[in-house]
Amino acid sequence: MTTSHILNAVIPLVADLAQDMPERERMRRLLAALRTLLPADAVALLKLEGEWLRPMAIDGLVPDTLGRRFRLSDHPRLAQLLAAGQAMRFEPDSPLPDPYDGLVAHQGQPMAELHVHDCMGCVLQLGGMPWGLLTLDAMQPGRFADASSLALLQAFSNLAAATVATAERVHQLSQIARNTQGAACYIAAPQRELLGNSPAMRSLQKDIALIASSDLSVLITGETGTGKELVAQAVHAQSSRARRPLVSINCAALPDNLVESELFGHVRGAFTGAQTERSGKFEQAHQGTLFLDEVGELSLPVQAKLLRVLQSGQLQRLGSDREHHVDVRVIAATNRDLAAEVAAGRMRADFYHRLNVYPLQLPSLRERDSDVLLLAGYFLEENRSRLQLGGLRLDAAAQAALLRHDWPGNVRELEHLISRAVLKALSRQDTGRARILTILPDDLEIHAAQPQPLQTAPGETSAPAATAPAGLRESVAEHERQLILASLQRHQGSWAAAARELQLDRANLQRLAKRLGIEKP
Repeated sequence: MTTSHILNAVIPLVADLAQDMPERERMRRLLAALRTLLPADAVALLKLEGEWLRPMAIDGLVPDTLGRRFRLSDHPRLAQLLAAGQAMRFEPDSPLPDPYDGLVAHQGQPMAELHVHDCMGCVLQLGGMPWGLLTLDAMQPGRFADASSLALLQAFSNLAAATVATAERVHQLSQIARNTQGAACYIAAPQRELLGNSPAMRSLQKDIALIASSDLSVLITGETGTGKELVAQAVHAQSSRARRPLVSINCAALPDNLVESELFGHVRGAFTGAQTERSGKFEQAHQGTLFLDEVGELSLPVQAKLLRVLQSGQLQRLGSDREHHVDVRVIAATNRDLAAEVAAGRMRADFYHRLNVYPLQLPSLRERDSDVLLLAGYFLEENRSRLQLGGLRLDAAAQAALLRHDWPGNVRELEHLISRAVLKALSRQDTGRARILTILPDDLEIHAAQPQPLQTAPGETSAPAATAPAGLRESVAEHERQLILASLQRHQGSWAAAARELQLDRANLQRLAKRLGIEKP
């Protein structure tokens, strides 16, 4: 490789350090430059978070890789790269499993040969501490056998560290700017992440960052399975109350005769079985956050008593006349239309308005088209780790099936569907466990809804049932092709404008168009 070739790849990155640009774009340019310098089929930038490595950017890997989280104890190659402290390469015959087996987007490769044949990587150091890893993978054995490859990667890692440090600093400054009017923000990560890069999720994440710095009540609405509790955790984690408790209560699961006791506490003898005095959820959440899930299920009498606490912070334990004062931020969630509940007389208007100070509407999964594969990757890696499998990948047709599905059960439906599909794929193996387990469309069991037969009056005969036309998949693909072509023509070939019209993420639209054989007009 010539000096001019290296300079042509590196100089733009050096210039980027002084530019203000989105973090994702900065990382994308970094990996693109790395692939021009070294003959890799795939590269990835992973951030170290405790015992996990989280992909921050990828190039040449399937989209669901971004949703995966790699536990170091499950992936000895990644653990060895971190321990090495410098660039290192694994021999093609290394017995250690590769975390990217089955994940390299290598066109035309036979399914049995989807494992990586050559790989290397290096640690990125920030302030003398390991920040994460750069990894490079190739499908051809010996691709990185040249000793100069390791030296070039080690030299490139210094520039990569500077790029990462710039992105981290920009992120820190934006965090400081958002919290200049409030107390210091202590971040406490939820058990699960709020994943998503689609426009709808980026908008939601901006709203969460905005409202987290205040103490306003938040009402989270959205369909079942969209992740309302994760949003509540994110709001709490980014607030000044993050070091205080986040107490959750499912209002729908409480019997009417126990709601007051659970929320406000009780004294000894307040009811049969009350042997001791105990505090309620409000007192347990003092100076923290109380999350009221399924708040639309509360009865009108309980709403009236809650209203007093929301207004003044004053409450009385059940069976007591003594006042207790609490300082609690309330976050409520529901999949009901509470405005309609007020109109129907099932919810007090004053209670509704006390909760609905700052509404957050969660997008359904069908509104987050580009996030489906990212979330699928997250759940695939969870199942891979839990079942101690090797590589776990989605067949291209299975990816397309996930993108076409309407997801009435949203993220929860996707999670359960992936878990079932992995078990079904395992059951297809006659003996042993394959190095790479591939999820096929039949494993997903995603079926189109069948039309219901028409009801006929007595004495009438029903018309013959319409049969599904042959080649349904081809018909759907042709319809998609015509829609995309027509939109591109209306917008003079602009992918961005066509994506907005079709309500798709631009990158996802281009991937779909490529699969359908569409060239830009």
